[in-house]
Amino acid sequence: MAHILITLNNAHVVQAIIIGAVLAFLTANVIMNAVMKAMTTTVNGWSITLKCGQPGNSLLQKAACARILPAVNGVQEAAYWTTTVDNAGRALNGQHTYILHFTAGQIPPNAAFWSLTLTDVAGYMVKNPIDRSSVGSRSGLVPNADNSIDIYLQHVAPAGHEPNWLPVPAGNFKLMLRAYLPGRAVLDGTYHVPPIMKVQ
Repeated sequence: MAHILITLNNAHVVQAIIIGAVLAFLTANVIMNAVMKAMTTTVNGWSITLKCGQPGNSLLQKAACARILPAVNGVQEAAYWTTTVDNAGRALNGQHTYILHFTAGQIPPNAAFWSLTLTDVAGYMVKNPIDRSSVGSRSGLVPNADNSIDIYLQHVAPAGHEPNWLPVPAGNFKLMLRAYLPGRAVLDGTYHVPPIMKVQ
């Protein structure tokens, strides 16, 4: 009888440890999400966290940043914007075509270079016919007559605009825009990435 009680007690202890661990994980998840949300600014569908990698961040802030951007640089070295939605807040999907339009002088201010990278919603690169997963200041984008730049986000090549084409998958996708050695307007939060415009 005593042996049975000890076994039952051990089973209860194990069960309590498992329940405690699950509750701790769920609580940490809620806290991390709240901390990340408080640190993130979203404009035109693009989200950026300017506080990651900053000296003086709390342990919670550091943990939250490490969760979404592992090995993130300080914002003075690189700024990161992400989006999964178009100008109307609808999920980006390869069944539609989109344009990212930078008016003259509207590209992300930087002292190094900038790039726009496309992944699936989980953050993995997507295979495409031209093996191109990003475009930017080093990829030979062709400006319009007024020095604006259009980036074509679609599943098939845009006739006559192939240098500015970033192929998208058939399903949902995510975009990340990076500016290396970002300019003052990025660092003080006054620069805003234009929205992704759905064409059709």
